[in-house]
Amino acid sequence: MDARTLHDIAATPDPLDRARAASAAMTSLQGQSVELSRIRRGAIIEAQQDGMLQEDIARHLGVSPGRVSQMKKAGGEEPGHKAPTGPLGPQPRVLVQRALPTPPSTRGSKSLYLTEAAQQGLTPDRKMLFVGQEPANEHVAQGLRVEPGDPVIARRKMFWANSVPVRISTSYFRVDVGENTRLDGEGFVLPTLQAAIEDLGHRFDHAVETLTARPATPYEADLLEIPGEWVVQVLRVSHSTEDTPIHALETICAASRHTFSVGQAVGSDQF
Repeated sequence: MDARTLHDIAATPDPLDRARAASAAMTSLQGQSVELSRIRRGAIIEAQQDGMLQEDIARHLGVSPGRVSQMKKAGGEEPGHKAPTGPLGPQPRVLVQRALPTPPSTRGSKSLYLTEAAQQGLTPDRKMLFVGQEPANEHVAQGLRVEPGDPVIARRKMFWANSVPVRISTSYFRVDVGENTRLDGEGFVLPTLQAAIEDLGHRFDHAVETLTARPATPYEADLLEIPGEWVVQVLRVSHSTEDTPIHALETICAASRHTFSVGQAVGSDQF
């Protein structure tokens, strides 16, 4: 982020708009920091593989040899190391079932997660973390057919089961779809997000779900209390009958606290 961007955020007249802009910038920078940390770590390892001593690397970088060791640890374990298979903290283990695809009756309920978790005998809870515009990351941008970095509307929620954090879920909408509608309003959309989308005149046609397993970012590890663990990222992009990508739902699941049931949903699906 350059000084001009910081100046523009600081000069935003409305305090809530200023806070949202700052939050969006922090989220963007956090993701960039993680990637840069991995790039730096790989460069250090490559230099050592080429025969350069740690002391020489430290001198070139202007840091101590001990700091170089810390940089090597940032960004993940050595290739081939096995990821932890269970939670490392003192939290009691919780196993939540995530159905793929989600049955229409569940997706159309007041809350997909609250309904799904309650059916499994768990005590669910949820909280809205953020509502506002933020730069689209690469996979969300691709799903919504916008350019990476373009503003999108984000609705980010946190979920617990038996008081254990299990998921972070973010609904993304193109600005031309959701701006100045209930989709960019504060709090949970009532009665359902599905109803708000249909009230705007959109009708569901099809959706594509992509599942990815990867190490948790520092932000995700902190919120989910899973240091050193992996997450499963489920990205569902829903399209209207006019083939417009209306809703990109990104769900970050603590991998050790979920089991994924894959089946065939019957009947019409929803956004």
